[in-house]
Amino acid sequence: MADKSTNSIELKVLADKGSNKVIFIEPGNDFVDVLFSFMTIPMGTIIRLARKHSDPVAIGCMNNLYASVENFDDQEFWMHTCKDMLLHPRNAADSQCNALKLKLDDAKPRRYFMCCRSCNFLSYYKNIRCPCTRQNVMDEERSFSFCASQDGSVFVKGQTRFTVTDDLQVIPPSSSANSVFTKLHVMDVDAMEELTINIGTVEILNLLMCSLVSKTPLTETLLKPKQDPKWSSTIFDQAIHIESHMSGDSMNDEEDKICLNLVVSKSKKIVCYAEAGEDFVNLLFSFLTLPLGFIVKNMKNGSLKGCIRHLYQTIQDLDGEYMISDRHKEMLLDPKLVPGFCYKNSLLGIEETSYYSYYSLFSYTFTTDRSLFPSEPDKLKLVSSDSVDLSAQGFLKRPAKFVVTDNLVVRPISRILELQVLKDLNVPVTDIEDQIVHVGKKEALHLLLASFLCDSALTNTFIADLREPKQEQ
Repeated sequence: MADKSTNSIELKVLADKGSNKVIFIEPGNDFVDVLFSFMTIPMGTIIRLARKHSDPVAIGCMNNLYASVENFDDQEFWMHTCKDMLLHPRNAADSQCNALKLKLDDAKPRRYFMCCRSCNFLSYYKNIRCPCTRQNVMDEERSFSFCASQDGSVFVKGQTRFTVTDDLQVIPPSSSANSVFTKLHVMDVDAMEELTINIGTVEILNLLMCSLVSKTPLTETLLKPKQDPKWSSTIFDQAIHIESHMSGDSMNDEEDKICLNLVVSKSKKIVCYAEAGEDFVNLLFSFLTLPLGFIVKNMKNGSLKGCIRHLYQTIQDLDGEYMISDRHKEMLLDPKLVPGFCYKNSLLGIEETSYYSYYSLFSYTFTTDRSLFPSEPDKLKLVSSDSVDLSAQGFLKRPAKFVVTDNLVVRPISRILELQVLKDLNVPVTDIEDQIVHVGKKEALHLLLASFLCDSALTNTFIADLREPKQEQ
């Protein structure tokens, strides 16, 4: 088993001496596991980690959403823990990610509490009243069961020697050497040099950030670490393409749609701001809880300057024999939310994972993996710190009204603020008009992708003739 106590990973790197670029690396499974884990990381965590970078990356409008949550008064949220849920969202695969040799997320491990072993209620908070018939205090801490592979691997099977290209395509050993060399244009052996480089969490964070904005993230991370990449203020490259995998994506289903009032500049054909209720802002803030893999899943190739889509495609195309199980592959390609982080009015169609427990005479097992149980396990219901079901509420108190700018800065409604937005945009009051739009599943997904890719999310989503925003110079 690999030693998980060390804080670095050794990489064998083949580089082009003339151009000082990585041609490919031959890493161990510990590195590939870390690479694949990128898909499970919630956007709020990525934004928080990006702030630690020497040259922080602006990820579309996501940074503005994160800052908006930070600036909100705690009284705006219906439950005191909601703000922390958005600023420090939990990873549904955190048990796997905690077993990685290098961990990006420095959040404290979750704790779990029940009132007794036979109870089917679970809480992240100690000493709250259990809603079961006993009404006991939930003070018995439970340990999460994680079934690690015998060789210490997390997602991919051990002792597999992959080849990873500069643009994060992971090539399995079954590919012929000739096809690999041809694909990577390896011609002059004398122009190549082999390097051994040790990387830690700083380099892994840099690699994650580079994967969003660069086609050569390994070169940027391993060979040019002293040259701070010139991050663009947006990671948008081409027009946004929606590739919906959601069911029930009907445009005629008015029941689940959110009403939104847009204030539009008639001459500039842009959305200046929106006047929105808490239901729309709940949708926006929920973007921070979404894992990166869910967003990448709904994008087509060519939508990003970076190459994170290549990594997703690699996992999708990788033969199942290289993964620990089909479930592990699904965790990366179709990542879910932690229980309690989704709400019933969410339009994006992402699912929560489930907690299961099984109690026998000799042991108690609590996990998300149903395959660990010899028979049908009990499904646990999550209880919040206020003994209220979060799924029925969202994050914000209701009713409430907010101003949402085109780049998704969210603040409580204020006419003075609205005038300031118009002044900043150089839009006279005589040039504005109201437009009522309805946000359904299709619009919600488009808004999500726009918020990730560009800095004019409302205009890109709702103004039809501006659906192809200009690339920032």
